[in-house]
Amino acid sequence: MLNYVHEIPTKLYFGEGQIRHLDEVLRPFGTRVLLTYGGGSIRKSGLYDTVMEILNKGGYTVTELSGIEPNPRIESVEKGVKLCKENNIDVILAVGGGSTIDCSKAIAAGVFYEGDDLWQMVATGHGVLKALPLVDILTLSATGSEYDGGGVITNLKTNEKIGNMYTFPAASICDPTYTFTVSKYQTAAGTADIMSHIFEGYFSRTEDSDLSDHIAEGVLKTAIKYLPVALENPEDYAARANLMAISSIACSGIPEYGKRGTGWPCHAIEHELSAYYDITHGVGLAILTPRWMRLILKKDPTCTWRFVRFAKNVWGLEGEDDNALALAGIEALEKFFKDSDIPMTLTELNIGEEHFEKMAAHANAGGYLKDSFVSMTNEDIVEILKACL
Repeated sequence: MLNYVHEIPTKLYFGEGQIRHLDEVLRPFGTRVLLTYGGGSIRKSGLYDTVMEILNKGGYTVTELSGIEPNPRIESVEKGVKLCKENNIDVILAVGGGSTIDCSKAIAAGVFYEGDDLWQMVATGHGVLKALPLVDILTLSATGSEYDGGGVITNLKTNEKIGNMYTFPAASICDPTYTFTVSKYQTAAGTADIMSHIFEGYFSRTEDSDLSDHIAEGVLKTAIKYLPVALENPEDYAARANLMAISSIACSGIPEYGKRGTGWPCHAIEHELSAYYDITHGVGLAILTPRWMRLILKKDPTCTWRFVRFAKNVWGLEGEDDNALALAGIEALEKFFKDSDIPMTLTELNIGEEHFEKMAAHANAGGYLKDSFVSMTNEDIVEILKACL
């Protein structure tokens, strides 16, 4: 088990009715609020009206930034920074899923960024930055952005999608009832994203970090249990609550305590797909993950033990042949995604192989994935992408 240092400064208000804390959370930061949200689902659900009622009653001055994209774009970050500066914003209130929160983190940091090109802030490696206070109200269980400091921003002009650190939310309000109206497609895609966050750390060479492994396996088993329930009955509170809880934990760093880093290879590859084709992040991850698993298992049989543990502890499978058991665990995962009606080929998304070489080169720039669970080359990435067609 390796040494680790970890801090999560976010205060999380979890459960039905926790929006009652919104005024007390915002008040210490000031009364000039930038309200950020996406395509209008919060208006349809009535959440927008609830938020505005609280803000108006509290005497807040509200500036709005709507229309934040599912893969948030640098143009939205630029627009948000401009609004913050023009209106002397004290605090940002992000209402939505991970994309809205990610964009809002970059806006919060961008206000203090010294430079005219905000894409340079996105593309340059750094830690948590000086930023405006950020509060969020979560409406989609997926990215875990409500409980971490990172965000992913897209530049369609350069076909780049880059994750970076910006700021942690000061507080996150996580009410599972706000996810009742999420579509089956987005519920399934969000759960695939949650599971991928676990896979990226779980498939590590560290063998003796039992706490982390058990937490990771518990998150995966919770996803497997409750996604079918949520798809069958979208207003099942237990299902929505459990999915929301594991969303926060999965990308928080907690399931990776004491483990060797992996570079998150499936995310690195999926970001290329989203940068070129603007696809749903969780769907891309669901398509890639089983193919990545099969390739690395074939390439390096010394990783078989980890797949055997996955098959036994997550899926409850048994068998004497380790390789067969490892493959059975991968097949169980792929079937789970298929049964959840997630598209499982790139062909279904109208994606061909014309950009695969460029994608691989960018995903593995500087040999980025040489130290992942199984070292990966550009050729490996192309092979995975072709297997996804």
